[in-house]
Amino acid sequence: ISYFKKMPPSVRPNFQTTYILEGHSKALSCVRFSPSGRLLVSSSADASVIVWNIDAESCRHQRTLACHDTGISEVSWSSDSLYFVTASDDKRAKLWDVETGKCTQTFTGHESYLLCANIDPKDNILATGSFDETVRLWDLKSGKCIEKLSAHSDPVTSTRFNRSGDNLVSGSYDGLTRVWDVRTCRCISTLLTDAAPAVGYAGFSPNGKYVLSATMDSTLRLWDYQQNKCLKTYKGHENTKYCIFSAFATTCGMWIITGSEDGNTYIYDLQTKKTQQRLSGHRDVVIAVDAHPTENLLATASLEGDKTVRIWKHFENANPVSSEPVTIVAKSRPKKPLAALSNQS
Repeated sequence: ISYFKKMPPSVRPNFQTTYILEGHSKALSCVRFSPSGRLLVSSSADASVIVWNIDAESCRHQRTLACHDTGISEVSWSSDSLYFVTASDDKRAKLWDVETGKCTQTFTGHESYLLCANIDPKDNILATGSFDETVRLWDLKSGKCIEKLSAHSDPVTSTRFNRSGDNLVSGSYDGLTRVWDVRTCRCISTLLTDAAPAVGYAGFSPNGKYVLSATMDSTLRLWDYQQNKCLKTYKGHENTKYCIFSAFATTCGMWIITGSEDGNTYIYDLQTKKTQQRLSGHRDVVIAVDAHPTENLLATASLEGDKTVRIWKHFENANPVSSEPVTIVAKSRPKKPLAALSNQS
């Protein structure tokens, strides 16, 4: 893979837990660093989002938002880190102002649960996927649906734009990973294996040339979507039941990160496909992972038996760090959704 061969050689990862974040009352669903790297959001089946201030040396609770009537499946940041979108089982997506904590737009139209949402890099379009088997594109400012794609024959589990916003990838329980031309709304590539296991996650590589898919046969696949060709497979984690997030980590190596149903987080070397590190500590399925955009940090989140977010830092010294991780507990969440303060909720 020519692009990745230009990257500096990967050092061996040595991530250790530095913070344990508590505050959600039910299973976590998503965790996401802001593009600025200064904030982290976590979402949960408890219908709330917690915003955390974070950097390489500190972490603190900033705000808790009661966002929806039912559980939240995913959160997506705007490119300027001033807003984020939540997708919920209540069939709606909402746009939130980070500074004020108010809902500034509501996206309504799906006929069933929302499973995923992603804002394009230009902050113009929101893509959502639903249990109703469709992908919808929305004008982020007006809240109007501008396109409805009959994308799949089963629930849509993942929607992701590439770095230019020209293409969108969707994944589904139907076993298909599809790449779309956003301008024409036409499918330009369909990625499929013979057994067609359900796709729980799909996203573009940092350069936008490849697609990473996570399927419920405990396999990650890296695709050249222009050639409809699977280039590499990654195995070792467990994933047969849940839609588990994966991510690329590029700050001090070239790794692929994924959660796992055995309660661990797996770090694979992108080139060799070998497991470089297995992160232990959560007491339930690791459902969500994310990599910090500039610092050597990872965030992981777990289900009902754990209900925590863990922040992991890479230490160049291979010797274990003796200090225990710091536990930070979020303040109690508001009794009424702050969406009630907005006339657009």
